[in-house]
Amino acid sequence: MANSSARYLLRDEPVEINVGRPTRTITVSNTGDRPIQVGSHFHFFEVNRALHFPRALTIGMRLNIPAGTATRFEPGDTREVELVCFGGARRAIGFNNLVDGSTNTSDGQRRALLNARNAGFSNEEGSMAAIPRRTYAALYGPTTGDRVRLADTNLRLQIERDLTTPGDEAVFGGGKTIRDGMAQSALPRSAGALDLVITNVIVLDAVLGVLKADIGVRDGRIVGVGKAGNPDTMDGVSRQLVIGPGTEVINGAHLIATAGIIDSHIHMICPQQVYEGLSNGVTTFIGGGTGPADGTSATTCTPGPWYIARMLEAAEGLPVNWGLLGKGNSSRPAALREQIEAGACGLKDHEDWGTTPAVIDCSLRVADEYDIQVAIHTDTLNESAFVEDTISAIDGRTIHTYHTEGAGGGHAPDIIKIAALPNVLPSSTNPTRPYTVNTLAEHLDMLMVCHHLNPAIAEDVAFAESRIRKETIAAEDVLHDMGVLSIYSSDSQAMGRVGETVTRAIQTAHKMREQRGPLPEDNADHENNRVLRYMAKLTINPALAHGIAHEVGSLEPGKLADIVLWDPAYFGVKPKLIIKGGMIAWALMGDPNASIPTPQPVLYRPCSRFRARAWADLCEFCLAGQHRHR
Repeated sequence: MANSSARYLLRDEPVEINVGRPTRTITVSNTGDRPIQVGSHFHFFEVNRALHFPRALTIGMRLNIPAGTATRFEPGDTREVELVCFGGARRAIGFNNLVDGSTNTSDGQRRALLNARNAGFSNEEGSMAAIPRRTYAALYGPTTGDRVRLADTNLRLQIERDLTTPGDEAVFGGGKTIRDGMAQSALPRSAGALDLVITNVIVLDAVLGVLKADIGVRDGRIVGVGKAGNPDTMDGVSRQLVIGPGTEVINGAHLIATAGIIDSHIHMICPQQVYEGLSNGVTTFIGGGTGPADGTSATTCTPGPWYIARMLEAAEGLPVNWGLLGKGNSSRPAALREQIEAGACGLKDHEDWGTTPAVIDCSLRVADEYDIQVAIHTDTLNESAFVEDTISAIDGRTIHTYHTEGAGGGHAPDIIKIAALPNVLPSSTNPTRPYTVNTLAEHLDMLMVCHHLNPAIAEDVAFAESRIRKETIAAEDVLHDMGVLSIYSSDSQAMGRVGETVTRAIQTAHKMREQRGPLPEDNADHENNRVLRYMAKLTINPALAHGIAHEVGSLEPGKLADIVLWDPAYFGVKPKLIIKGGMIAWALMGDPNASIPTPQPVLYRPCSRFRARAWADLCEFCLAGQHRHR
């Protein structure tokens, strides 16, 4: 294969291209003294005048070869080639201007022949083409029914649908299809052509499923997932996915596209977390803090309107979506309201500030006034209440429970039971994911540091030990696999690693496939439903939990073009390219002084989205509370 790291498990039958279109075989001779190479989508009627063949038979036709490949005619060569009719509206625009319009009308054909004769162009039926599936996969990636392995796991995806058109693939490069009059139309941007197209990519999306498609972007937002190209010459081109002269191209063949990951449990301790998060595909940060203050290192909130304003200013220029949680620990509403009106997108109740029933009730009442979310870290000490009393204080209202298993904090030993409630949106943080050989060993010291406990005080040690239970951590694996727990997050630098959330989710899915076998919805051939379940925990579920699913969380048209491209061999570990609001923000790049972009050292490097302040309004949104009462 062209990309040996793409681990495809392919079906046996070949992929038919240009299905259902008329074909014709002709004999072509190169009468010139130089080689002539013709790309797949060049209008064959208008190829170099030195090629001798019955041109009248070729109006509206092109070579019936895989998209993006070419046929070469050396001087003096004579050979048979098979042609196929253009798709789409069958309009030939550009090339040598012999047609410059429809190829279907008799008047247009007569005019084209006259133009060819006057310009000195040399002038004197078939079956569907098919190519081996391995060849097809090497050129364009897998198609419907083919499978791809994710990294070194036992997880295999199967392509459910291919929205591209075999034989009319959009391919960029020398002699390929995305050229004027071929897969690139003459449509200007002002008439609807794309800003960016990602071609032939595997789409892995919790809402859309597992697809092969092209993704189109305009104005920093996704406008379509389907077949991109030139409707004048290609079949099946989506109206909103026309490639024009103003369109940039990213080759997505052999890559997997996911929505940008949403981390909804961020301690904003240092801005360098953004770089680490981007390196694992995270494009949305929700949490709180003011830097490496003791309060921030323990709790996930930005306290007070002054700090909220300063932290929003500090986020400007960072290529991520940034949402601040205000401190929700108050039994009176005034201090909570002023934080939301200063720009907080939610509130966080944390036991280190006192998560009492009075605090829980007050924060939820204010959240309902402003239509925002409350995230909660409940009372490990059981000082003011047991878990049953916290459930009573919540009183059926929607709430996001952080680290619901309890090692990250919460009523000991039974906070996990809260996940059974229909109004609770339960999440996990990544240090307990998955339960394996070293999971317990690191937790005690981690907890003592983050929550400023003293190992010389017996009660502090007992408090820490009460939170770390192998039984509930092991149960957490299974509850995630059943769909009981809804969200993965990091708890960055405060009992969690911001650059490992996707990795831990995929590791858990692998472990559960090993221990529990296929889900009932899956089979021995693929794990689509299991993988989609875990991707939902990283994307659409946290978006829904925090009221931002209209902007992020999936690759649906209309949402921000926050797109992560992964090599399947490194899926969940090391993305290849991170696109933020339609601009490349972070990417694996070679030596900047090299003559090509790939030489070592290949490192993650900031790209055009970084420091591009002019793009801030386009690519970032402040996840602020809706400053209105219901």
